[in-house]
Amino acid sequence: MTSNQVAGGHKAAINNDSVPQESKEHSKQVLSELEESGELEEKEDTPKNDGNVIGGHKATLKNPNVSEEAKEHSRQVLEDNGVQV
Repeated sequence: MTSNQVAGGHKAAINNDSVPQESKEHSKQVLSELEESGELEEKEDTPKNDGNVIGGHKATLKNPNVSEEAKEHSRQVLEDNGVQV
């Protein structure tokens, strides 16, 4: 598991309402330590899988729990990438 994956898990915990505050504080501390150590890769250096990004936006459109605003954003991203919706 890479440091970026670990950081991603801690970021998710911080933003999850069902995670206890004590755990969120721990996650903030771990993120701070990772950032200070320089272990995290810069976003520009991290390749993204365009297929996964497109798939995520398609899933957003089908999810009844997603706001209309988020769906509109996904429609725009898909349109910008030449994907038929």
